[in-house]
Amino acid sequence: MAAPKFVGEVEWPVTIQLGKGLEGAITCHSRIGYVDGEKGWLVYRGYNIFDLAEHSTYEETAYLLLFGKLPTQKELDDFKGKLLGYRKIPQEVIDTLKSLPKDCHPMAALRTGISVLGCKDTKADEVTVENDTEIAIKLISQMATVAAAIARIRKGQEPVEPDPSLDHTANFLYMALGEKPNDLMIKVMDISMILHADHGMNASTFTCMVVNSSLSDLYSSVCAGVGSLKGPLHGGANERALAEMLPLKDEEEAVEYVRDAIAKKKKIMGFGHRVYKAYDPRAKVLGKYSQEVTERMGMPHLFKIARKVEEEVIAAYGERGIFPNVDFYSGTIYYALGIEVPLFTPIFAVSRVAGWVARVLEYLPENRIFRPRAVYVGDMEKEYVPIDQR
Repeated sequence: MAAPKFVGEVEWPVTIQLGKGLEGAITCHSRIGYVDGEKGWLVYRGYNIFDLAEHSTYEETAYLLLFGKLPTQKELDDFKGKLLGYRKIPQEVIDTLKSLPKDCHPMAALRTGISVLGCKDTKADEVTVENDTEIAIKLISQMATVAAAIARIRKGQEPVEPDPSLDHTANFLYMALGEKPNDLMIKVMDISMILHADHGMNASTFTCMVVNSSLSDLYSSVCAGVGSLKGPLHGGANERALAEMLPLKDEEEAVEYVRDAIAKKKKIMGFGHRVYKAYDPRAKVLGKYSQEVTERMGMPHLFKIARKVEEEVIAAYGERGIFPNVDFYSGTIYYALGIEVPLFTPIFAVSRVAGWVARVLEYLPENRIFRPRAVYVGDMEKEYVPIDQR
């Protein structure tokens, strides 16, 4: 059989520029978030991330992402009331988390917990903007409760019941750590949550949207997003960035670490970004707070080592557009706050779920299932050979 002359409406053969990983591909329109990698900008609904980090809260930012505007006081109070009302999760979710192997990755446990939540929701398969908006609010609230329960269960401790007197971020820290957080802990974690809430068409966001474009339920879509975020090239990068810094005892060892990595052409985790060719604005904010938090928590050496690593990497690669990304300093902050390294990526999910569900809801009214194509480069004229002749 001769090779086809036409594939679809394109004459064969044809020259195609292929961006691996869909790099540069346009998938949809969005008003939710904008990343300018050349200028180092991150914008949510028109608001600069520096202003939101300085003046907003995670609840207000989540509302902004979902509904397209900053809330009035009443709207914010109502939204926070819904988040509060959804905090408590069914006992079946806790029992399932306790039944998992002790060495289960926290992100695998988180994915499982969200799946059980979906199984318990009798309206999960009612895919409408109105119903999915309610589920979205529920998921923003309950993702934090599930992640905090995982943090406790991993240490052989009982999950902590939500405290209705605390706001979303403060309550998450309380449920995860088992004690009331101080004002600095709450402020820095809230800022980190704002900075992680959305970031363009990244792998996990796109995964959520692809799954939901088949009109699957929102829980399934978010489970898929958790699975994508789990990877070390995405959400898991902050774990690896800190793991490489912790063995370093002082600034001198930090210099040796960087120079050795450069000599061996080894990737230095926490640096470089697929989009940013300027300094990641999120890293600018977290770098400042990393110094304050590590000093307050009696770990000033951790920031000094991180800063020395940054100086060495920028000296070597800054001209090539390689700077710290959000993962580099977030790990130092979480570690200083007493959070276990394996919990870093679940915290990322606790924040990013707002961006995931906001983009799913934005796409849903004019939904079209994602169906990209691949360039076939295989054989065309092979003949079938019976099994007794192979």
